[in-house]
Amino acid sequence: MKTYSLEEVTDQFVGKIGTHNRDSFENELKLDLLGQTIKKIRKDRNLTQEQLGELVGVKKAQISKIENSLTDARFETILKVFTALNAKINFNVELMHQT
Repeated sequence: MKTYSLEEVTDQFVGKIGTHNRDSFENELKLDLLGQTIKKIRKDRNLTQEQLGELVGVKKAQISKIENSLTDARFETILKVFTALNAKINFNVELMHQT
């Protein structure tokens, strides 16, 4: 039985790196991971979505949408969420090869 790496399966079913489908897939994955992280930290801090929303200055529904990756929240809002959660965040910026 032949085994396949995750990269091979992703290339086959989503698209190769650099294609529109692959870029969209990876962006959705990153947003989903961000939402899951916010939800985990919020729960670790024993906060409800409503309480976090009050700290950030948004409604509970907005927190729910962020946690479930149902919205393209403003960067400023995401920063406010992490500040309200008393969480330090780091960003990596990588320049892609120009052709």
